[in-house]
Amino acid sequence: MIDKTQIAALAAVLAAALLLTGCGTPGAPQPPSLNLPVLVSDLDANRAGSQVTLTWTMPKKNTDKLLLKGNVAVRVCRKESASGNCALAGVELSFAPGAEGVFTETLPAPLAAGAPRPLSYFVELRNRNGRSAGLSNAAVVLAGVAPAPVANLTAEVRKQGVVLHWTPSAEDSSAVRLHRRLLTPPVAKPHQGLLTPQPEPIERNLLVDSCAPDARAKVCRALDKEIRFGQTYEYRAQRVARVTADGQTLELAGEFSAPLRVEVQDIFPPAVPTGLAAVATTGENAADIAIDLSWQPVTDTDQAGYAVYRREGDAAWQRISPAAPLVPPAFHDAQVQPGHTYRYAVSSIDQGGHESARSAETEETVPNP
Repeated sequence: MIDKTQIAALAAVLAAALLLTGCGTPGAPQPPSLNLPVLVSDLDANRAGSQVTLTWTMPKKNTDKLLLKGNVAVRVCRKESASGNCALAGVELSFAPGAEGVFTETLPAPLAAGAPRPLSYFVELRNRNGRSAGLSNAAVVLAGVAPAPVANLTAEVRKQGVVLHWTPSAEDSSAVRLHRRLLTPPVAKPHQGLLTPQPEPIERNLLVDSCAPDARAKVCRALDKEIRFGQTYEYRAQRVARVTADGQTLELAGEFSAPLRVEVQDIFPPAVPTGLAAVATTGENAADIAIDLSWQPVTDTDQAGYAVYRREGDAAWQRISPAAPLVPPAFHDAQVQPGHTYRYAVSSIDQGGHESARSAETEETVPNP
């Protein structure tokens, strides 16, 4: 049987054990953090003419998953082959953690000449001691002679869209990329219904095959149908050659043309109505005499209605429909006299108030009672 003295001794031993293994006892020593920034993994490169632009996202943490503090030094390098040295491009840069990194350089003359060949770019992030975790992913462009710039870019606004023209090159086998930027983005409305048109994108590219110059084709052309009247756009064009290198197809793009500003205003009348027909109707008395007109509806998206015109003989045309456009493609003319022959024509009117030319005329004679 354990007496009180033994119980007290056992309690003292347990208390000592808890003190030795408690929170105040230091654990195994941890290695110091090297504070190496995490590798960049989203490096992207784009070449236009002799200019190469790199973009990437700066990491927020180091390889020990601790937040980086202060700006991080960035070096950009490039190499032409997998086994070659990575030559420094430009000067050392500095970006804040989490920032969007951007670097632009003009290619050295040797890299802007010769046959197309892959050119890989990398970024390397260094800590304050000049150490790094390695190079980023490779972003590949093509070195070599770029396609000739697009010359004499012009635009013409038509009802079906914006028609763009440019002068073909003497050795034009490349495609042409037309870059469009919306300069008048719509203001967001607080409430939009299901039928509200979706906002158009701010940036849009249209890739077209370039035409070869000959005696019949003095200019190349492309139609941008995805426009909206009332907006202002900016167009730029560049030639793009597709080259297969190391088993992958890459683009070699030339310089962008000077920006071309185009205000797209709807100054175009709607389509002219067709199929106009007139039929005289008679009743039991003179008040029932009339001529009924009908025609094929116009399907323009901004169609508002129609106007009806009438004349007798070679007299001037007179509008006999109300001031507001008629919505249905039909009209009942009750202001007629027996024995008279009337000529009719109709026009269409859009929501901007533009009126088409008059249709082909038709005539009808009101019979005598």
